[in-house]
Amino acid sequence: MKFFNNNIRRRDFMKKMAIGGFSVLYGCKKDMRSYTLTDLEPEPIEPEKALIALHKTADRREGVTTVMDLLDVAPMEGKHVIVKPNFNTSDPAPGSTHNDTLSQIISEIKARSASRITLAERSYQNFGSVITEKQIDVMSQQMDFNVINLDIDQYTVFNRTGMHWQNGFRLPDTIGNAEYIVATGCLKTHHTGVITMSLKLGVGILPRLHMSELHGSPRINSMIAEINLAYRPNLIIMDGVQTFIEGGPSQGTERTGNMFIAGTDRIAIDAVGTAILKNLGSVRVSGKIFELEQIQRAMELKLGIEYANQIEFVTANEESKSYANELTSILAAG
Repeated sequence: MKFFNNNIRRRDFMKKMAIGGFSVLYGCKKDMRSYTLTDLEPEPIEPEKALIALHKTADRREGVTTVMDLLDVAPMEGKHVIVKPNFNTSDPAPGSTHNDTLSQIISEIKARSASRITLAERSYQNFGSVITEKQIDVMSQQMDFNVINLDIDQYTVFNRTGMHWQNGFRLPDTIGNAEYIVATGCLKTHHTGVITMSLKLGVGILPRLHMSELHGSPRINSMIAEINLAYRPNLIIMDGVQTFIEGGPSQGTERTGNMFIAGTDRIAIDAVGTAILKNLGSVRVSGKIFELEQIQRAMELKLGIEYANQIEFVTANEESKSYANELTSILAAG
């Protein structure tokens, strides 16, 4: 394995930023945006079942590898894979994606012969600061992947009749044109969105200029679900080793979950994640799971399953199987 001097790499990285090599990635005054209006009626997803890989572990690297091996992951060979993490801020996990989780996902994608890998994100904090504070600049050079700031990406305006967005929203072309997306989030509650898992992860693809409309709306959770009409992840990996059962997204009441889940159905992922939070004692999600506004609106939009009995767990050991059975009972209750 080849090792790099972090100090030298960091200086090289910042030098490239200064001379403009990374200006597109980290922000510049030049307007990089394009404008096209799209009113789409996307093809509904109507699955008979949703396969969810579940693995109990405190080891994030093992967790990533195991849930990916448990699923029949769509082939990545020769494809440009976009990785969407949770880097709204640089707070420690579960405030943001843990570096062990991210680096193992990158390794697994490389092992599946992807042609290129790009990490794509938009942060609430200064994007460049989040990337450097979490040492993603160092990781990107060590592991040879690109980093793109979606806040300055070219975009298409996505709109659809019946959405709660007044004039649609700007969908970055990196996401809209992606041939393969791996989304990875942290399993936790949110102080306004109730839960922040795979559906809520979509908020991080929109430019910050949309945040005032989103956070000012009484239908924020419906608007979160509607973002997911514009793109479809090929794989979702959710880190629940540490969770917030209250508060969030950056800080909250922390509990140990020692859990990884993965799948392709965003409703199923978020329903299972909510069941885990309930199991850990969260009162933030005390209501019925399928009546949470994010999930309910996602079901109206046919973004995935409609019923708890459509979720099928796959596990690698008896401990995980036993826990999956507990979650099945919680899900069956609503």
